[in-house]
Amino acid sequence: MTNKTPPGLGELLRYVGELIDGGAEEDYRAMGLTYRPRYTPVLRALSAGAETVTDITERSKLTQGAISQTVSLMQKDGLVERRGLDDGRKSAIRLTRQGQKLLATLEPHWNVTFEAIRALEREIGRPLIETLSDAAAALERSGFHERLMEARTKSPSRKRKS
Repeated sequence: MTNKTPPGLGELLRYVGELIDGGAEEDYRAMGLTYRPRYTPVLRALSAGAETVTDITERSKLTQGAISQTVSLMQKDGLVERRGLDDGRKSAIRLTRQGQKLLATLEPHWNVTFEAIRALEREIGRPLIETLSDAAAALERSGFHERLMEARTKSPSRKRKS
């Protein structure tokens, strides 16, 4: 008989992310769009006034590397273009006409997406976005490594070995 170990937090977070992204991709296909869900944070940040990778990173909570890679993909797909800023240190990112057209198509879809999230939250009886935001804020205050070290010092199995 096999002992089934329940999935850990990281596994569940990845699995829920896969379920959400998979459903989103299916919906984009049904809308007739060839679109990657990873573009959404960049498009949303640009539509809210972000101009640089740094701006997008601050608004999205994703890493600068992930945002840079996504912007490069979007550039290849003709959705964004880069131009130099006056200070010469950074380049600005802006939507192309194709990107603007896509944004206009997606904005109503995002309203439906947030309604679907609210329905999911009602079904599970917990505010999922709020819970994840609170978890992110707590981990920003004290990282998971620090929490592991603290748990290790309080661990009963560790105390018995002393």
